[in-house]
Amino acid sequence: MNNTLLDVGVVIGIVVGAILLILIIGIVSWWISTSNRLKKEQIKIDEAASGIDVALTKRFDLLTKAVATVKGYAKHEQETLTNVISMRRPASNAPMKEKENFANAVTKAFDTINVVAEQYPDLKANTNFLALQNQITEVEEQLQAARRVYNSNVTVYNQDIVVFPSSIVANHLRCVKRDFFEAEEAKRQDVKIEF
Repeated sequence: MNNTLLDVGVVIGIVVGAILLILIIGIVSWWISTSNRLKKEQIKIDEAASGIDVALTKRFDLLTKAVATVKGYAKHEQETLTNVISMRRPASNAPMKEKENFANAVTKAFDTINVVAEQYPDLKANTNFLALQNQITEVEEQLQAARRVYNSNVTVYNQDIVVFPSSIVANHLRCVKRDFFEAEEAKRQDVKIEF
């Protein structure tokens, strides 16, 4: 009888041990997969931020070409041209806020160049200037697409680091929320349509 109780106790011990082992393996596997997912999301955000950098760089280069084209027509617009030339692209590892400020400054410069173009009909008709305007439109679309991808990746990541149970792993890894790429203040305002 003692042997039977001993055998039942051993079997129960083995079953409990197996259940605990399976549970530990499951928790460790979940922890590793959650950690890897968060790291992959960080990489996707960095990659999307790089896409914004590429678009901003291309946009700045086009702005520089537009300034060169406008210079011949708008000698008295020296202040605008000087401001454009003095702009510096932010470093690729700069905070998103600095990149937003740069994007806003470039947008204002493009707006000013378009105003100058309105004042000089010959410039508006110039094929080089028209080609530049088309390229600028294309770059603006690429920049908008890069912003959407970046913000989408930030949304997924920010949700994962605050939602339970993945927030446990995120806190352990010291993950912090990422900033969204915000629209320029002027583009948030209501559009006035005049006829």
